[in-house]
Amino acid sequence: MPARGAARSLWQLAGVMALLCFALLPERAAAQQPARFMQSVANELMNAASGASANAFHEVFKRHADLPSIGLYSLGSYANSLSREDRDPFYSGMVGFIARYAASQAPQYPVERMVVVGQTEETRTGVYVDTVVYLKGGGSYEVRWWLIRRSGTFKVGDVQVLGVWGREELKRLFEGYISQNGGNPKALLLALNR
Repeated sequence: MPARGAARSLWQLAGVMALLCFALLPERAAAQQPARFMQSVANELMNAASGASANAFHEVFKRHADLPSIGLYSLGSYANSLSREDRDPFYSGMVGFIARYAASQAPQYPVERMVVVGQTEETRTGVYVDTVVYLKGGGSYEVRWWLIRRSGTFKVGDVQVLGVWGREELKRLFEGYISQNGGNPKALLLALNR
């Protein structure tokens, strides 16, 4: 009888352990969501790069970039001067500009693979996911992605390549262009949508 009771206790203990493991799975899965999301986006970017297609890059950026935060930040001191009705055409032009640039650079940097190597703890401001990009001819470089949670998924808010943040570069370019064209963001909007 004691052996039977011990066996039952072991099975109960195993059952409790299994329940605890299953209870912790969603927490572990949630902790890995940013990394999985970024690996999926990385795969889409590599597919776009393989054909050096501006249209393919455009679709990836449109689907996964946090356009309002990137766009308004990149306007810098001119952000409040852009009317609400001009925002969507501005975001579209900005994505087209970035996509054309990415497509033009893709042949010079043929990517073999991009691997997620880590992520920070998610806070209310977002989460950083670190990747390493391996080039076909050898060599590699690190890329850090800033992800923002939006409506149950993530959006890319910024990317850092070789120590340079993308939004900062856009801000420098866009503010400079607006400044040279009378301080009117509409000039940039028209240039981006040509």
